[in-house]
Amino acid sequence: MLTPAHRYRSDDEDSGRWTGFPFRDGDIVISTRSKSGTTWMQMICALLVLGTPELPAPLTQLSPWLDWLVEPKDEVYRRLAAQPHRRFIKTHTPLDGVPLDPRVHYVVVARHPLDMAVSLYHQAGNLDRVRLAELTGQPAPAGPPRARLPVRQWLPSWVDREADPRTELDSLAGVLWHLSDAWARRHEPNVELVHYDDLRADLGGQMRRLADRWGLTVPAERWPELVEAATFGRMQERADQLAPDTLGVLRDRRAFFRQGGSGQGRDLLDPAGQARYRARTAALAPPDLLAWLHRDG
Repeated sequence: MLTPAHRYRSDDEDSGRWTGFPFRDGDIVISTRSKSGTTWMQMICALLVLGTPELPAPLTQLSPWLDWLVEPKDEVYRRLAAQPHRRFIKTHTPLDGVPLDPRVHYVVVARHPLDMAVSLYHQAGNLDRVRLAELTGQPAPAGPPRARLPVRQWLPSWVDREADPRTELDSLAGVLWHLSDAWARRHEPNVELVHYDDLRADLGGQMRRLADRWGLTVPAERWPELVEAATFGRMQERADQLAPDTLGVLRDRRAFFRQGGSGQGRDLLDPAGQARYRARTAALAPPDLLAWLHRDG
């Protein structure tokens, strides 16, 4: 049995659910931080594997989040075992928390941490905390919701906050822990890193590159409609089918696909805040990863 190096747990996730998972030849594991392009990559995989923009089921059923405690593990395993096509499975766990099988492809999507943080901030305001507590067996929040800082004030505190990257995976330290682990494995033949901004700049080219890497053949005449189906605007139009919300955790499914832009996080920091961000990231990740991640030069 393949045993991961680390186990990651939170109120609604447990990477231990991967232990003992029966992989199949050609499986694709999508490993991302929250709001870094997870659903986008799931859709790309669905389009490349199935060869049609007309999905036979909601995306969350086709590509379940295996670590999520809301769904019983046996049910997720059963659903994946019944799939006749190549499987593509979602996780927010870093690769050191997932069994690494040479028969399996692993894809990690990276997004500028400041842009990811802004999206995470807005996502937090779109969650139904009472429903989430109900699904995970946690105590329901008591009293009125706590007032939130405006995002322009919240973002510098997110940058400055010291956090254990193994327990607070959506902190700046956690984001760079996840990406540093993937960066160290980038030369392995079954590990692929994809930059969010490359998907925005050349979606068709990135989809073709992944199809080649994974040995997926797409007829030439199908490419235009598949690429169109993976555009951000088209996915937002299909939010009811594509948003990860089969159990009613989101207040507004269309808001899940809020903007998907780049540069918004950097624009919210003043020069002193940007300098602190650069100093913090330099202490948390190797310089070659940061140059690739930040698109320096």
